[in-house]
Amino acid sequence: MSIAIPELETVYDALAQAIDAVDPAKRELFLVKLALLAANEIESAATFNTLIAQAQVFED
Repeated sequence: MSIAIPELETVYDALAQAIDAVDPAKRELFLVKLALLAANEIESAATFNTLIAQAQVFED
């Protein structure tokens, strides 16, 4: 199951606003906390590790 594009855009906007609202020195911590909360919701370390690998593709 995936999020529809309009919903994904809403998620992107909410994330961008949340990141902008955090003190720049604490943004990395915020993103780590968010990632750990998402991992907990997913309830699968293997799935979350796959998502990490997918995200790293965009960093290369």
